[in-house]
Amino acid sequence: MRRAIIFIPTDTYMNLMSVLYGITLSAKNTGIHLCIFTPIALIPHQTIQKVPTNDTRKDPPHRVAEDSTIPAHRVKDLLKSGHMDILMEEIISNYSNKTNEDAIVLVEGLKTSDANPWAVRLNYEIANTLNAEIVVVTTVGDESLSQIQEQIELIYASLPEYTNIAGVIVNRRNDLFRTTPHLYPKIFNIFQHSKNQSLSSIDVQEFITASKFPILGYVPWQVELTAPFSIDVFRYLDATAIHYGESRRITSVMFCAHDITTMLEHLQVGSLLVISSERLDLLLAACLATIGDIEISGILLIGRSSIPLTIWNLCTKAFQTGVPIFQVITDTLQTAQNLQTFILENAIDNMQNNHNAHAHIAHNISTTWITSLSQSTKKRQSFSPAAFKHQLTKLSRQVCKRIILPEGDEPRIIQAASIAAERGMATCILLGNETNIKNIALELNVTLGAHIQILDPVDIRGHYVRRLVELRQKQGMNTCMAKTQLEENIVLGTMMLEKGEVDGLVSGVRSTTANTIRPALQLIKTASHTSLVSSVFFMLLPQQVLVYGDCAINPNPNAQELAEIAIQSAHSALAFGIEPRIAMISYSTGHSGSGKDVEKIREATYIVKNKRPDLLIDGPLQYDAAIMMDVAKSKAPCSPVAGQATVFIFPDLNTGNTTYKAVQRAANINSIGPMLQGMRKPVNDLSRGALVNDIVYTIALTAIQALQSE
Repeated sequence: MRRAIIFIPTDTYMNLMSVLYGITLSAKNTGIHLCIFTPIALIPHQTIQKVPTNDTRKDPPHRVAEDSTIPAHRVKDLLKSGHMDILMEEIISNYSNKTNEDAIVLVEGLKTSDANPWAVRLNYEIANTLNAEIVVVTTVGDESLSQIQEQIELIYASLPEYTNIAGVIVNRRNDLFRTTPHLYPKIFNIFQHSKNQSLSSIDVQEFITASKFPILGYVPWQVELTAPFSIDVFRYLDATAIHYGESRRITSVMFCAHDITTMLEHLQVGSLLVISSERLDLLLAACLATIGDIEISGILLIGRSSIPLTIWNLCTKAFQTGVPIFQVITDTLQTAQNLQTFILENAIDNMQNNHNAHAHIAHNISTTWITSLSQSTKKRQSFSPAAFKHQLTKLSRQVCKRIILPEGDEPRIIQAASIAAERGMATCILLGNETNIKNIALELNVTLGAHIQILDPVDIRGHYVRRLVELRQKQGMNTCMAKTQLEENIVLGTMMLEKGEVDGLVSGVRSTTANTIRPALQLIKTASHTSLVSSVFFMLLPQQVLVYGDCAINPNPNAQELAEIAIQSAHSALAFGIEPRIAMISYSTGHSGSGKDVEKIREATYIVKNKRPDLLIDGPLQYDAAIMMDVAKSKAPCSPVAGQATVFIFPDLNTGNTTYKAVQRAANINSIGPMLQGMRKPVNDLSRGALVNDIVYTIALTAIQALQSE
């Protein structure tokens, strides 16, 4: 089972990908393989230059193919048109198709900026869609320990309650970009920031121990990973090479204009020494210092004076240490000004530097957390709406069934059939006049592809008259009556299903539920293993998909029938990838109430437990106790279902239908259904207000049901 962890940055200027690479390196060192998934292409901040990502390295971690990343313009178009659901479906599809079933996936979250104002919402939608744990990656400036802890507490307080938060990574490696917004840091900013960091360093272990929340990593500032290389600075200054030497990190710049003693007193590892070409004494002293194991970053001679050969001969041993020596013709003031304008953008990516940066991050990530990534999580897997729809698409593609649509000339049906056929969910058969249907499709700019078939009822009705008479002869059916009934496309489509010419039927956008179901009950009848037909709705709540039954068919089922509905609904949940945890809903929980209505629920629960001991069921349960864990702890602390139910069985149609509509409208959510259960072959009803997308997924679940009824 995949495990997704989304990393959400709190800072616009953070190099998040570098953090992810560091984590993959840390995991690799412990034998754990991770992959990185970028769901959405970032829109760069309009007022800043792009911070170098330094993604190239000798042994890069597995990154999911770029074609799985949705372009920014596509994201904008979907969000502007209010199609967040379609965006999430595309993300879950890319995620599922491009990662292995057992993969541990690091998901790159979006940075908030003026160009990405929707990043916060999108990050949490993606986390919910992928059922992902959340790791917040934040930066801090020169704050004290208590201030950093307070900042992390504020981050936690801002997260939605339902999110699964694994912890926080504090990344101070990018602090400098945070303190110089809209620009790359200049060379002297780096040196000053490094000095500030040394003055404000904190006890990391004390910080981790004192934190109220899990600190998964604390990546300190390290000047060696940000300071520019000498070769980059020399190239920027258009300096002439006297001795190329090694390219070393410049951690400070020293203008040497006084005596040798003063220079040597201030000399330190990583210094770039700027020396006048006329000060041969200082040049010789600097060369001697390098021979004495003080690894300066380089020597920059300024001015037009040439260095005598005799002096160079004395510097030969200094050359052997690898110190780079270059010369510019500018004077001291101009050279200082030129250095001041050097920014990190001018630095050349260096493969070894990238690896060192990732290794630095890897070294500062919690090994306990890294090890835990390969361990199975106790968190129950749940379907987000987008994941559930992806599951429907995936399963329906595998079975590729023929679905009859009796209302074939209805615009929504034509659009849905085109989408379902194009996605490979089913071969859709439209009943209606071919010319009329094609004209409507043309007006809608809808393509009727190879997996759409149009049948004119006028041409085929006569084929089913005799069979209809046979099926309903005991009820007084004759040829004349059969011909009349077959004038109704729903009856005609049901007869095609009965004869096995199609695998399922979807109808209802222009007719009542009774008109759709009555022919099926009369002609298809119930499956051999069941005693009644019932229905369920799949309720697409923001964080999960729930199953509600029965909300459309049985007005007042008795205990035996209620038990049968519960078993059927559990099977339906399981068939579509939802772990069934059945709550038998009542106005009372446990033994708190009495009366015939409560006793009916109690008896039905008892029947299911005896009939199907493998099913997880409890009742009577009030709705809040069934769905809310905090309520469940007080009302039903010993219940195996309370607080985590996925299948809700209502005591009667009045309760079920009212609840489904109330939840759907109050929470502004989509639902799929009603899906009929217990039929010998699948027939499903549509709401007259069904949207095109609702019809598409009803076609998909009907195709999946067709396989199960074989």
